[in-house]
Amino acid sequence: MPFVRGRHSAVAKRLAAAFAVIWFALAISPWYRQDWLLENMLVFIAVPLIARYGPSLRLSDTSYVLLFSFFTLHLIGAHYTYSEVPYDQWYEALTGRSYTADFGTGRNHYDRLVHFLYGLLLARPVMELIDSRARPVGIWRWLLPVLFMMSHGALYEMIEWLAALLFGGELGMAYLGTQGDVWDAQKDTALAALGAALGVSFWLLRFRFSASSPV
Repeated sequence: MPFVRGRHSAVAKRLAAAFAVIWFALAISPWYRQDWLLENMLVFIAVPLIARYGPSLRLSDTSYVLLFSFFTLHLIGAHYTYSEVPYDQWYEALTGRSYTADFGTGRNHYDRLVHFLYGLLLARPVMELIDSRARPVGIWRWLLPVLFMMSHGALYEMIEWLAALLFGGELGMAYLGTQGDVWDAQKDTALAALGAALGVSFWLLRFRFSASSPV
């Protein structure tokens, strides 16, 4: 049952149940409770909106899977705080090797990864959102989803900056997560834009190929 008007699909309901379990598990003893609360503002706002308007936007099961994947990655970042996600320890446990030695970086890049995946994973849901309301044609079919995600990426960076000014101290720095890089906001925005461009390109080429293929 991929879609029924006014109702979520069975896949969407199962993903919602799985997400609730993951959320409760990662809500137990986060590394920094105040930062966890700030990071979860995205979840508290976005998830109810998706639950309320998903059926009217005709989101596909694929889009729900992509949204689930992105928000799960965000929950992991919120639990540990983005700049301290211990993926280096996970890498060493799996491979027996040092992540820093193998890849030559001491910076925690989890935040950069999630910014890139924001654009890549949310490309299809955003395309479906725009199609349900605007149905762009021509070059705008490519540009609008990318510009939509670029604008939201930039907006999120401004929200981080304002939160850092408002809360200050360790909480503000933990939420900002620059790790001493003065160009952190610009790099995060650029990675989100790159992910969006790649994601939109992939789906548009796939849709075009599918439409041109013989039945």
